[in-house]
Amino acid sequence: MPTDNYNLYTHFQCQFLAHADKELLCTGDGQSHSYSDIEKKSAQVANFLSGLGTSPGDRVTVQVEKSPWSLCVYLACLRAGFVFHPLNMAYTESELQYFLDNAEPSLIICDPKNEETIKNIAGLSLAQKVFTLDGTGGGNLSEYVNTAADTFTDVKRGKNDLAALLYSSGTTGIPKGIMLTHKNLLRNTEALVEAWGFSSNDRLLHALPIFHVHGLFVAIGCVLLSGASMRWLNSYNAEEVLRFLPESTVMMGVPTYYTRLLATNKIGTEITRNVRVFISGSAPLLEETFLEFEKKTGHRILERYGMTETNMNTSNPLDGMRKPGTVGPPLPGIAVRITDDEGTVVPGGTIGNLQVKGPNVFIGYWKMPDKTTDDFTADGFFNTGDKGRIDDDGYVSIVGRAKDIVITGGLNVYPKEVELFIDDLPDVIESAVIGLPENDLGEGVVAIAVPKNMDKISEESIIITCKQHLANFKIPKRVIFVDELPRNTMGKVQKNKLRNTYQNLLK
Repeated sequence: MPTDNYNLYTHFQCQFLAHADKELLCTGDGQSHSYSDIEKKSAQVANFLSGLGTSPGDRVTVQVEKSPWSLCVYLACLRAGFVFHPLNMAYTESELQYFLDNAEPSLIICDPKNEETIKNIAGLSLAQKVFTLDGTGGGNLSEYVNTAADTFTDVKRGKNDLAALLYSSGTTGIPKGIMLTHKNLLRNTEALVEAWGFSSNDRLLHALPIFHVHGLFVAIGCVLLSGASMRWLNSYNAEEVLRFLPESTVMMGVPTYYTRLLATNKIGTEITRNVRVFISGSAPLLEETFLEFEKKTGHRILERYGMTETNMNTSNPLDGMRKPGTVGPPLPGIAVRITDDEGTVVPGGTIGNLQVKGPNVFIGYWKMPDKTTDDFTADGFFNTGDKGRIDDDGYVSIVGRAKDIVITGGLNVYPKEVELFIDDLPDVIESAVIGLPENDLGEGVVAIAVPKNMDKISEESIIITCKQHLANFKIPKRVIFVDELPRNTMGKVQKNKLRNTYQNLLK
């Protein structure tokens, strides 16, 4: 493999050639697709999109249901050098407006039911380059693509050429475009394949969404770089997962997946007999979940730590001690350190600010050079915004989030975004949004609001209004009214106090 070509797909290519007739994926309803099938279909998509005048470096916005076709769209973008820009199907019209205005895509692929909305947002200049694709492969994209050539010469990419643009809201409530290069994804995938022992003998149970790092880059990347196969489920359903676990060797999931499996009372040693490793991430795994799963199945869940800006940073070992409550030591080639607020590295075991450095770390925020500068140290470490500590064995523990992210069902909710919306309501003075323990999702979003006049506002009215403008996973499960928010001497809202006061609200 040429070392000067970082195109991620080109590095997958040897597995497509070696395993042409092998099943790459099989859907929940039994539709089988070989490596050759996916290669040819992704080539057709790449040819069609390139024929529209789309050039390497152009953004391609994709908001579609998970399907084998959506996988082909992602691979086509890699092959042609386009920047893949995936969006959660749950985003509302106002949220989509920002993403499209900011990303400035050359074309958009969306679900047929959203076509009119997307075209209205995109405007006249882009409306002719809006194509549709549904979860079954229907829509006009497949009609256009089926006549295209099924071979494609992959575009050479350099180490700093973008592979993907993913958005994550920040402390200001303004979504940030995270620029991930082909090198970022390639080097991280290589490290994970080695760390987790992936081979062509593996069969991954893939029930994750593919609009974020976990399901898109981590899961798919490990499969394609190792020549493995996967059971491809369009969404997570505990009963369906139980059905396919006996044929699987690896499962990746968020903590909610494991708590839901345990809740069925059907998970045990027989169902998991062929699984060699269960992997969890995207949110902290409770120690009680870790221990109960081990008791029921004999498997110690392998917890790892990553984020959109960095992909995976640390991982408990495949072979060796997996410590509950930790995310393991750094992956090879990645440096992790803990500092105080002045940037000084603190002694082992001390809680502080978690910083990372390595080939996995993104190159910056899209159109936000000042924010990029602020989040990197002079010696090249990225400030994750997480609070952590490193024990004597080098294992990292995440003990808090400086940026106050709420992680619900594996999805990130940034309180400031929701607060800004609620604060703008006519009968609200101010609000504070927090995450509270919730048995199923891990955390649930809760808003604490100070009303102007209780006679003109209600919990129900705020929730209904939020549903009209915010993605469903960001909607508060409860709204609590108070006379004032607790503050420290500097005037900062004490969210820890709010979390302590209402800790049992969602249980």
